[in-house]
Amino acid sequence: MNKSGSKLEIAPLQSLIDEGFWHKLTNLKLNHWGLDDSPVSLTGFFAPCSHPKLSNQLTLLSESLPSESSELPSSTSSSHTNRNKCPVPGTLYNLNTMESFNDVDEQQLLKEEAEKIWADIHNGNIETDCARLLRFVVISFADLKKWEFYYRVAFPTLVLHPPATLVDLKPASEWFTVEEAKFVSTACNEWRNSTSTTGVPFFLVTIDSESRATLRDLSEWESCRLENHKILFGFYDPCHSPKHPGWPLCNLLAFLHSRWSLETVNFFCYRESRGFADMKLSLVGEAQISSQDGTDKNHLPQDFGWDLYKRQKKTRSINLATSMDPTRLAESAADLNLKLMRWRALPSLDIALLSSTKCLLIGAGTLGCQVARTLMAWGVRNITLLDNGKVAISNPLRQSLYTLTDCGQDKAVAAANSLKSIYPSVDAKGVVMSIPMPGHPVSIQEEKKIIDDCRQLQDLVNSHDVVFLLTDTRESRWLPTLLCATANKITINAALGFESFLVMRHGYGPLGSSVEAPDVLSSNLGNLSIGDKDGAQRLGCYFCNDVVAPVDSTANRTLDQQCTVTRPGVAPIASALAVELLVGILHHPLGMYAPAEIAGSNGSGSSETPLGILPHQIRGSISQFTQMTLIGHASNSCTACSKIVVSEFEKNGMDFIMKAINHPTYLEDLTGLTELQKSANLFEPDWDYEDELEDDELVEI
Repeated sequence: MNKSGSKLEIAPLQSLIDEGFWHKLTNLKLNHWGLDDSPVSLTGFFAPCSHPKLSNQLTLLSESLPSESSELPSSTSSSHTNRNKCPVPGTLYNLNTMESFNDVDEQQLLKEEAEKIWADIHNGNIETDCARLLRFVVISFADLKKWEFYYRVAFPTLVLHPPATLVDLKPASEWFTVEEAKFVSTACNEWRNSTSTTGVPFFLVTIDSESRATLRDLSEWESCRLENHKILFGFYDPCHSPKHPGWPLCNLLAFLHSRWSLETVNFFCYRESRGFADMKLSLVGEAQISSQDGTDKNHLPQDFGWDLYKRQKKTRSINLATSMDPTRLAESAADLNLKLMRWRALPSLDIALLSSTKCLLIGAGTLGCQVARTLMAWGVRNITLLDNGKVAISNPLRQSLYTLTDCGQDKAVAAANSLKSIYPSVDAKGVVMSIPMPGHPVSIQEEKKIIDDCRQLQDLVNSHDVVFLLTDTRESRWLPTLLCATANKITINAALGFESFLVMRHGYGPLGSSVEAPDVLSSNLGNLSIGDKDGAQRLGCYFCNDVVAPVDSTANRTLDQQCTVTRPGVAPIASALAVELLVGILHHPLGMYAPAEIAGSNGSGSSETPLGILPHQIRGSISQFTQMTLIGHASNSCTACSKIVVSEFEKNGMDFIMKAINHPTYLEDLTGLTELQKSANLFEPDWDYEDELEDDELVEI
């Protein structure tokens, strides 16, 4: 308790940090700062006390932090028009590890911040921006995996040696005359309501001989003292105590003594009630300042300046995970790995591009489930799964999106629901439909349904950016390949053998060759496709090496021949590579027109992109633990992506599709494969095309 003639005692300031501050800090840390732990400018807010039993606190809000496009706090860009948010400058030290947080030299940090105030006093900055007297500092560590934030707040204080003496302290209503109190109240209300002064926390109160009061800037002290008026040094006092002034007085006295050598200071602790000046709550006092010892007037005693928690040897923390809606928490945490990748390993990663890419997965079996999960891990948020099957009891062990409770349900729908349960904000859809296939003739009665399915599939391809071919037969990939070549869509193919796999990207369509993809490596490898190369050197599709049209691969075969019996590890490997291939395409400057590359002898390719090389085909074997990259150009005789096939489809539409479905040799005749076979038979009459096809056939189980 302060008594007349006793050492001046100051009520400390406390802080309050809003949850929005931590949410914005998280965004800045993940998306902009990364590992940069440089000091960050903050803006804190406080106001005069407005309740007889509650002190105000320094408050940090989301706007206290810099905007994403600025190094300054967002509040600094607007004029100070909110009378309840007087802004003061601060500094944030957000550290990268808990160890760094605990190892901060707090005394040294306080001293450095106090030196900034000391410098502002002597270079005249305080007269032009008196809020600099109220600097504060925050040190923090954000555990973004647990959504827990640890922090300490300090208010660097300039300490007088010897300390100031309190001569008198009483309510302002008792210090002023009735007339003076009336004029001071009016002047304070005008000061607080003015857009130019409401954010100025220190001021002069002058009272003339007729009891009229005026509030002025601190910079007018020199002229005011010559007017023979009563002069008080006022400040916004956040403290409610009737017996103690608030914390701002401490640095104010140090400023007045250091700047103007004042030894007697009459001060005015301005407080309010319901938004208006209250002379009963406000205090007026007199402080005596003795000549100071030594030259280091801003010496900081141990722990002085830290908030109450620090003085009690506690670390403040807040855990937002317990208070957030689970869906919102999942949304915020879902891309944590991707954002951390951008800090050090992959700064050019375009998360927004991945999030907006629409992927169509044709096939929701072993490959489809794995591809969908990996796409979500890469940040893809628009996924459509297409399948006509139902979840069987044998599926959940191999197909990661299903459980036994899904058995009997449509695969596509169950898979989409599973994705939503993993990440509620994903835009996942399931489409149940069959894919019309060449070599599978249909009756006249079935033609309308087949045509409807074709049109639905075409609409799906056109409305997505990427198509994954993941079905369980070769012929079911033909129509999607044709539609993708026609629409010029990014197409990724993955297929499995017993111990081998193929992952490949299709080249751009023959009618969409707006960019001529350079051919760097293929001259060394030769053309792996059959027939002459297209002039633009397009990359081939899944069918470009075939010498026959796709046919029914399941009829007259045993169960193990109808399904691809595969080692369990093959599908996850192929699925992961398929998604990695897509991410490489999306981040390449040429996109789907990017030239193909192969891994060099030292394991590196010619690409200098952060994600590495961008191959055309990846073929791997589990039994040998080997993997190789190959390049194959598009064939002029391809039954799925050649110019003649695409042109015929664009010209005749569904009539062309029905001919391909019902007449096994139609595609071969159209593309010239029939003549090619005849020519080949003249030289090698024993060539068995069917055996060649079976040896190369790789499809999903």
